[in-house]
Amino acid sequence: EGIRQNLRVLLVSGEPHAGERAWRNLLKSDASVDLVHFTILRPPEKQDGTPINELSLIAFPTRELFVEKINDFDLIIFDRYQHRGVLPILYYDYIAEYVRNGGALLIAAGPEHAGQDSIALTPLESVLLATPTGDVHQAGFYPRLSEQGKRHPVTRGLDGSAVEPPQWGRWFRSVDVGRTDGETVMNGDGDRPLLVLNRANEGRVAMLLSDQGWLWARGFEGGGPHVSLYRRIAHWLMKEPELEEEALKARATGRTLEVTRQTIGDAPGPATITTPSGETIALNLNEIQPGLYRGESRMTETGLFTITNGDFSTLVHVGAVDAPEFRAMISTTDTLAPISRETRGLTARLDDGDETVRIPDILPVRGEVRVADDRRMLIKLTDETVLKGVNTLPLFAGFAGLGILLLAVSAMWWREGR
Repeated sequence: EGIRQNLRVLLVSGEPHAGERAWRNLLKSDASVDLVHFTILRPPEKQDGTPINELSLIAFPTRELFVEKINDFDLIIFDRYQHRGVLPILYYDYIAEYVRNGGALLIAAGPEHAGQDSIALTPLESVLLATPTGDVHQAGFYPRLSEQGKRHPVTRGLDGSAVEPPQWGRWFRSVDVGRTDGETVMNGDGDRPLLVLNRANEGRVAMLLSDQGWLWARGFEGGGPHVSLYRRIAHWLMKEPELEEEALKARATGRTLEVTRQTIGDAPGPATITTPSGETIALNLNEIQPGLYRGESRMTETGLFTITNGDFSTLVHVGAVDAPEFRAMISTTDTLAPISRETRGLTARLDDGDETVRIPDILPVRGEVRVADDRRMLIKLTDETVLKGVNTLPLFAGFAGLGILLLAVSAMWWREGR
């Protein structure tokens, strides 16, 4: 899958709140993420009489972030953000276009998302997955995986999800939404959508319809897998290959070929293996987790194998890698012999097969090397030196040196005058 460059994330928090630090700490602790974080501390409509020059705040660089450098970011997160005049309406069009062209957007919604200043009422609505009804549900509930969520790589196998009720703490608030587009992988109280994922043309969008994840981070009622959940959401949005819903992977360990099929649909059926000689082998895939199927078989051939399953195909090499060090495995003196002849040297074996190792004597010589045998190793001494650098320190420089010189001349003149 190769090496990916660091992922750039823009986190915009609409106001300071308890859950803000959970997102920040997670992203800052990820070595593969470069985070840019802004928190709106003083919205434009706030007027408290404090002079601007006495505020220890900086202006929010809206044009730089959302126009000039928006395409530099792999993911934009709006954390409890609402439209309060900080971003011009036109900029929401830019963000929607950024998503459609391959960007990623995460909405971590709080109660503001259900209000009259919700960003769902801006041009950003064209890429969002659900429209709020205006109601905020406030009651204790256990976040639960939906049937799709049990198979989706973002939520599959979360610690504590295998039992009922789940072995994690409750949340106490969620934003009600109407019809949702995409995959609802987590539900709240009364099967209300809680986490929705979807694609928008080339980009991806996720909506977490609660701001209570910080309760898991604080260990409330035992806490919960907030780190795994948040990290998977962020990396799925940034197109991490390991988190693709539909994927076919293969790897070889020695002669054993292992095929893994990931899907959120029905059972994928057997995979077809095409050997280097052209023979085809059907490999049954067994479900090891919801949505995850695996099978393995020992191959009699070595080389490049093709594995197909439905519309998916991948390649894998079985056997030793064709590296240069494996092309000639028999030791020989013939390879270096031409070079040793040109330099009046000798290529010889330390062990000729008689179970004795002969190490030649090392002798330094001056002048030309005229002897070449397996009893002595002659090293020519050249006595050459390399000047690495020169440092100079002036004793008399500038006015100080001139003053010292005049003082010395004056002293000599005074002495002679006596």
